[in-house]
Amino acid sequence: MFTGIDEVGWASLRHAYGSAEDVPGLLRGLASTDPAERAGALDGMYGAVHHQGIVYDSTLACVPFLFELSACEEVADRGELVELLVSIGRGHGPEAAGAGGESAEAAVRAGAEVFVALTGDRDSGVRRAAAEALVRFLDQPARVLGLLRQRIAVERDDRVLLALTESVGLFVRQHPAHAPEALDILLMLGTPPYDPGLRLAALGQLAGCAPDLLPADLVPTVVELLGERSEQRRSGRSAPTEGDHADPDTLAGRLRRLRPSDEEGALLLRTLHTALGGRVGDRIALLEGQLTSPDPADRCNGVWMAAGLFREWRADYSVPVTLIGEQLGAGAPPLPGAAASDRLRDAAVSVLGDLFHLAAPAADHLHALVISRPDLWVHRWERRPPTLGGPLKSLAHSGDPRAVPVLAQVLAQPAAPDDLGRVIVHLGRAAAPLAPALRHRLGQVPLDSPETYDRAVPLLSALTALADREAVPEVLRLLGGMAEGVRLRHRVVESAVRALGVFGGGAEGVVPVLRRLLESECAGLAAGALWSVEGDASAVLPVLVRELAGPDTQRCRAAADALARLGSTARAAAPGLSRLVGAECAWERVAGAGALWRVTGEVERVLPVLRSAWVEQPGVRGVIAGCLVDMGAAGTPLHDLVEAELAAPRRHLVRSGGYGSQDVLEDERLLGVCRVVLGA
Repeated sequence: MFTGIDEVGWASLRHAYGSAEDVPGLLRGLASTDPAERAGALDGMYGAVHHQGIVYDSTLACVPFLFELSACEEVADRGELVELLVSIGRGHGPEAAGAGGESAEAAVRAGAEVFVALTGDRDSGVRRAAAEALVRFLDQPARVLGLLRQRIAVERDDRVLLALTESVGLFVRQHPAHAPEALDILLMLGTPPYDPGLRLAALGQLAGCAPDLLPADLVPTVVELLGERSEQRRSGRSAPTEGDHADPDTLAGRLRRLRPSDEEGALLLRTLHTALGGRVGDRIALLEGQLTSPDPADRCNGVWMAAGLFREWRADYSVPVTLIGEQLGAGAPPLPGAAASDRLRDAAVSVLGDLFHLAAPAADHLHALVISRPDLWVHRWERRPPTLGGPLKSLAHSGDPRAVPVLAQVLAQPAAPDDLGRVIVHLGRAAAPLAPALRHRLGQVPLDSPETYDRAVPLLSALTALADREAVPEVLRLLGGMAEGVRLRHRVVESAVRALGVFGGGAEGVVPVLRRLLESECAGLAAGALWSVEGDASAVLPVLVRELAGPDTQRCRAAADALARLGSTARAAAPGLSRLVGAECAWERVAGAGALWRVTGEVERVLPVLRSAWVEQPGVRGVIAGCLVDMGAAGTPLHDLVEAELAAPRRHLVRSGGYGSQDVLEDERLLGVCRVVLGA
């Protein structure tokens, strides 16, 4: 298997952490008879040689040896090696092209004949992984389709059949010229007497590549098949899932433990939901079927599928949100064990927490859970400070005032979570009774500790949201006494200055402190706060003009925001704002344009800038919409953008490759401001 391995100049090759001289040991470890050693070697391959999907020169050098290992029946866990080869063949990165122009994809394609033999391997894990590899890397479409058809006819392992079905769908997308024959296979697999899980897989693939071939009664069909599959799982007539065996304490093992309890079911439904895309009505109906299933694993999968729908599409989600609330305990079907109950509850809490006020239909269930489980109010970690428990945090995020008395009890504890202050902003004035306890906590924040930032900033945010004037002494204590070397000191200063700008007017000692900060790195914020407190343009205008001319983009934006509040009294800043309007960064342009309009009333220069930024950078639309509210009739030429936004079915911050925990909140805020624009 390792012929020639010592002839490779591994020391001259690289991986994510430097020299690849350790790679021969990893390759030999993959062939070990010791499961722990194999798992550790696989960790090394993904963690260094193929780190984050990147292909290095050492990765390419491994490909021939990985093919030999995959084809050797004496080697265990070969399915994982085939999966690694597929990942390498789809890899990316600056080293993906090696000497002579050889690419990772070409390297795997060169050995693709091995995958033909592996589709009939005695190891079901190998057969399952080889199906996708065959479609991706063997450049003979007709032969590939024939092999898939043959394997489907003789395969008896349910999970391999699922992989073959998914591979047929992949084949349709990769080889449109051969699609009709492949679609016939999917149509066949989607009907009796095939297993319900296999039929679900076939429907999911059809939804993704030929939606016109789906049955008219798609959702009832899927829900019925889901029920049949769940019954098979409960009765033990289906194959065990990947999570039914112990995983080693390695990176790969830990990742496997994070998978859903019914990973196969999660994949089947995720494929279908993804393929349905913007058919939101069908997806909501499908979720209702999942969330009312007698099987807790189906309901748990439904909760996670709902999260993806909520994040991407705009709709009335009151029914699925209510059903997710029922998974918290009251009204939910009984669960067979505590672990399943905790998994389902935690999933529901997590999803509801990211919905903020859209979680209101589930607020009664959240409140019932919070009241019945005080042990969940605070999450205590082994090696880091406690944090606010998920159920209480989600209840507060929803804006429900019933969270306030419980938060008061948590605040009264000796070691209250540092992040508690961050949820106060979502409770509005209902949280006013918490102000004395928040002030007390702020007064106890150490001034020279690595924890100063973590403890002070959430409290400052909460007190700012409550506009608590009585907190001025505690804020001044921070600004006057905080040690210079404190971690993220400038962030604490910025939060404190914002607080004084909101509630510092008329309070003794505030003006001198803000004036001293006019020469600091947060001069723009300090000037804006001083204007709010004192209203003296002559004291702040020179500072803001100076900040506009500086190289720091954040400071320029802070200055522009402050100048916008000064309005026409800041005409001396117009040239600097005009320069900012031409900045490369959309956020800077919008800040400059908004301030320029408020200072000069100039519309012709401002509107084109706002229009282009709206299209270029979706994240800045909320700021632009707020500007349009203030502009009134002058902003009418941009109302077409607002109307299109309100009519758009997709959320404005949807992006590939990730999401933010506040994306739904920001989108709902944008929609609210857009309605105000048109209403005004």
